[in-house]
Amino acid sequence: MDAPLEIERKFLVATLPDLSGARRSVLRQGYVTLPADSVEVRLRQTDDSFVLCLKTGEGIVRTEREIAIDAAQFEALWPQTEGRRVRKTRWTGSLDGGLMFELDVFEGDLAPLVMVEVEFGSQAQAAAFAPPPWFGREVSTDKQFRNKSLALSGPSLVRTLFG
Repeated sequence: MDAPLEIERKFLVATLPDLSGARRSVLRQGYVTLPADSVEVRLRQTDDSFVLCLKTGEGIVRTEREIAIDAAQFEALWPQTEGRRVRKTRWTGSLDGGLMFELDVFEGDLAPLVMVEVEFGSQAQAAAFAPPPWFGREVSTDKQFRNKSLALSGPSLVRTLFG
């Protein structure tokens, strides 16, 4: 059986769009694996749901496996992520052509960072995507904008970007 692929492009946000039609979620996620590990294992809580996720690969196409866990399992593993965490509010909404966006407003040491990502059904669809004007610079292949990197060294990146 083929592993599920995640095909996504990620951008900084130039200007916040109208989010009145978007769905809001609160996320906290932490990384179990260390920076040098080639496989990324993370815990994510989105509102009242909990997931253990394994990711491999580079660039805009990565393998991703998610396993639903319960709150007790999440809380038992959460201490292992100390020092490798992010908190954010996620807004999920629609784009033209039936695509969805996920806009993340980072909190704590990562504020005022705001990024948006779009997942695609194919690499061709990802390549053909024309971002709307409110999208900013693309950071899809820039490793320092991966959530794992942000969890580890994001505050210094935020200081560089925003002074």
